Amino acid sequence: MRLSIVPLLLACSLPATALEAIALPQGASLSTDKRGLLLRGADGAERARLPLRARHLDYRDGTALVVDANTERAIAVSVDAAGGTLAARAVIDGAAVAPDAACLHQDAQGLLHAFLVGKDGQAEQWLLATGGKPQLVRKLALPPHSNACLVHDASATLVVNEEGFGAWAYNADAEAAPERRALALRKPYGKLVSAPETLAPAAQGVALVDHKRQTMQTIALRRDLPPAVVLQPLVQTETMPRMGDAADDPAIWADRQRPGQGRVLGTNKKQGLHVYDLQGKELQLLESGRLNNVDLRQDVLLDGQRFDLAMATQRDDNALVLYTIDSAGTVAEAARFPTPLERIYGICLYQPAGGGLQAFVNDKDGSFLQYRIAHGGGAFSASLVRRFKLGSQPEGCVADDRNGRLFAGEEKRGVWSLDARAEAKAEPRLVLPLGAHLRADVEGMALYHGAQASYLLVSSQGSNSYLVADAAPPHRIRGSFRIGFNSAAGIDGASETDGLDVSAANLGGRFARGMLVVQDGYKRLPDGAQNFKYVAWDDIARALDLP
Repeated sequence: MRLSIVPLLLACSLPATALEAIALPQGASLSTDKRGLLLRGADGAERARLPLRARHLDYRDGTALVVDANTERAIAVSVDAAGGTLAARAVIDGAAVAPDAACLHQDAQGLLHAFLVGKDGQAEQWLLATGGKPQLVRKLALPPHSNACLVHDASATLVVNEEGFGAWAYNADAEAAPERRALALRKPYGKLVSAPETLAPAAQGVALVDHKRQTMQTIALRRDLPPAVVLQPLVQTETMPRMGDAADDPAIWADRQRPGQGRVLGTNKKQGLHVYDLQGKELQLLESGRLNNVDLRQDVLLDGQRFDLAMATQRDDNALVLYTIDSAGTVAEAARFPTPLERIYGICLYQPAGGGLQAFVNDKDGSFLQYRIAHGGGAFSASLVRRFKLGSQPEGCVADDRNGRLFAGEEKRGVWSLDARAEAKAEPRLVLPLGAHLRADVEGMALYHGAQASYLLVSSQGSNSYLVADAAPPHRIRGSFRIGFNSAAGIDGASETDGLDVSAANLGGRFARGMLVVQDGYKRLPDGAQNFKYVAWDDIARALDLP
């Protein structure tokens, strides 16, 4: 609940020494002066005081944020208006930014964040976890001479006032793509006669306050995202050894004899293939070059032998790279197959009902090639068996081995379904078009084959969410979810996901009914190189009421 902030004493019941004030329920109020943070009753009488040289007051649901100007520390304060008490809840050392502005944000999970903004534009976002120490989420670069900030929680918008210039809007959601936009700037950069002096909350957005001219302009803020529950990741992998856009696509290998000894293969678009255990520790790095997508199949019968095989697209040579996985989960490169594609991109594997292994690989121009993988004389081979094309750039795809169907994602249009059999005519049918639950780009795709039903999972990159639909026609949408913070485990959420994989295999412990692995486009808590996040299937099934 966001309550009214009254900048520079707009509440007549407060003494003239007050600098900022917030109205609380039942007529109580919080205010700051040069001697501290004060809690007053409805009669204006002082009920409690926290002594400090206070500035930059903000409030959410029983917690106030105030900056001690002498120590340059931000202090989260528990406020009990009924009991008349103030108690320091957590201290954030803001010395790195020397905060000249500070504000709170309550996110979609109900977690509380603090933004500290320095005069030179350096800023930090901190997570105020209940019962724990504040955790640094990320660092930001904001305008210099930022003298006020405010977050509109409903739209997850951070508004910053640049002194003498005007107001800017940023994503308050750390997992959202970094961006800024001008809200209201002074002439000649915008339409304002003069820049606002400070900011105040408004019912549908933010108010720009100019005390000298005694004006206030309200700007509405909104965020158009489909409804989605928020789930927590249980595990995250070690980060990529390279910064930037490196991690892309995972694949899950199950150890059927030792459920807890499974593996996650993850591609690195700058380096090769990583192999992680189920605790997220890296076990191998195969320097195979710039790999994009990866998929795997287990217990594949070829030439009278059984193999666990993975295959990835290699963008340096526009080739397919084949890997074997032994019984201990050790991955080794086994073969490379050239393709005629000019910009190789996505891949998925297919085990036909009659046995063997096939691979679908695509190009950014929409082309798909279907290969049959064989083994003989101690070597693997690949032969082209079919071609078809979508209208524009695809990437993610997944084959339904049980039903002989292929799901292919066209990034700007949606999900297509067609017959996966090499001898069948390719007649794609759009089964999940872009809409409320699916926003471009359509990225990673995977199938969960449960005991009672099968589900198609799709990364809706444009909404930082994951769609779940029935794998069988008419592909009813079961819902969407996002992946948020697990503050207790120190794991950030996931966003702008490229690739994902899901498995129904028993992977032990919380993953006994399987798990989802997703690529995370922005590593936070704190900032770092990209990685992968693990989510228990039980949590997804419970949230979306799946059998």
